[in-house]
Amino acid sequence: MFRLIIRFIVSALVIMFVGFLLPGFAVLGFGEALLAAIVISLLGFIIENLMGEKISPQNRGVVGFITAAVVIYVAQFIVPAMRVSILGALLAALIIGIIDAFVPTELR
Repeated sequence: MFRLIIRFIVSALVIMFVGFLLPGFAVLGFGEALLAAIVISLLGFIIENLMGEKISPQNRGVVGFITAAVVIYVAQFIVPAMRVSILGALLAALIIGIIDAFVPTELR
């Protein structure tokens, strides 16, 4: 349970960092970033279960990248304080993927 909490805190910090870097990606505060991290994780989990492991962003293929961008874009409709453009979602998926390569947020 503690590791799961740490995972979401690190994910929220990454989301806040991406929001700081990208003009097409905005999250107001840490609480909203934490909610966005939870929503993005749940949406990713649902899509991965429906479509299989190949579509997972961890596989880092083009399909996984686009899926991650779609998940980030759709999350804005669930998290009220999150605003993402299509280009912002694509760039966020790219930056989050790069950050995840160095600071993994997935429990292994």
